[in-house]
Amino acid sequence: MYLFYRELIPALWLAWLIYWRISASGVKAVQRRESPASRAAHIVPLVITGILLWMRDIPGGGVLFERFLPRSYATYWSGTALVALGLAFSVWARIHLGRNWSGTVTVKQEHELIRSGPYAHLRHPIYTGLLLALIGSAIVRGEWRGVLAVLIACAALWRKLRLEERWMIETFGDDYRRYREHTAALIPFLF
Repeated sequence: MYLFYRELIPALWLAWLIYWRISASGVKAVQRRESPASRAAHIVPLVITGILLWMRDIPGGGVLFERFLPRSYATYWSGTALVALGLAFSVWARIHLGRNWSGTVTVKQEHELIRSGPYAHLRHPIYTGLLLALIGSAIVRGEWRGVLAVLIACAALWRKLRLEERWMIETFGDDYRRYREHTAALIPFLF
C-alpha cells in the first residue's frame, strides 16, 4: 500500500506530461516566438522546482529537508487532491486553447483571443492549474523545500505571464485590454 501512495503523485504528473506532449501536435504555425534565452529564464527555474520536489531525502540536508507538515493520510490525500484538481484544470484550459497553444511564448498565425471555458474567468488558467498542482505536491512532500519550489515556480510563471500579456496587448490591442480589465490573471476575483 505504501508503494501506491508513494507512486500516485508521480503517476499523475506523468499522465499529465504524456497528455501535454501528445496534444502539442497539430498547433498553428508560429508567427513570433520568444528567444531561447527568454525561454530558459522560465524553464530553468521550473526544472529547479521539479528537482526540489522530487529528489530523494538527503540526510543532514538542512532546513529545506525538515518537515513543516505532519506525515498523515489527511496531508497526503489533501495534497493529492490538489495535484489532481490542478492538473485537470490545466488540461481543461489546454483543451480550450486548442491550436493556439504553445509551450513557449508565441504569437500564432491567425491567433485567436480565447475567452471560453476557464479563460472566461482567468487569463492564465494553465498556470493556475500548474501552481495548484505544485502546491499539492509540496503539501504531500511536507518539507520546506516544497515551499521554496512553489515560490520559484511562481516567480518563473509570473515572468512568463508578463511577457505573454505584453505580446497579447501588441497583438489584440484594446480587445485584450478590455479582457484584462474584467478577467483575473491567476486567482478569480483576487488577482
